[in-house]
Amino acid sequence: MYEYEIFADLLAARGLTAYQVHKATGVAQSTLSDWKNGKSRPKAEKLARIAAFLGVSVDYLLTGEETPAVNGDPALTEYLEELRSRDDMRMLFSLAKDASREDVMQAVRLIESLREKGGGA
Repeated sequence: MYEYEIFADLLAARGLTAYQVHKATGVAQSTLSDWKNGKSRPKAEKLARIAAFLGVSVDYLLTGEETPAVNGDPALTEYLEELRSRDDMRMLFSLAKDASREDVMQAVRLIESLREKGGGA
């Protein structure tokens, strides 16, 4: 439920309601309600829409902390944040803590290729 508290704090700081987020992003009210009640977390694509609407990264929405830009490149940082929010990539990132950047990127390319061919999540 901690993640939802971050969301609720962002709403309060911006003078918004969950209903307004629903209307602006198309994320169902039931999805937000389930998140609030700890039943489930919105899928990565929905989290990305919510974060974009609130003007924060998905990483901030989930942790309350910003990830520093990777190699000073905000676009690369945003891409990696999007990957980290996806279920199929979460395991990769947890397993790749000690892997080289090249090995991680090779694995990402493989998973992306499988997704494009319809063999992935």
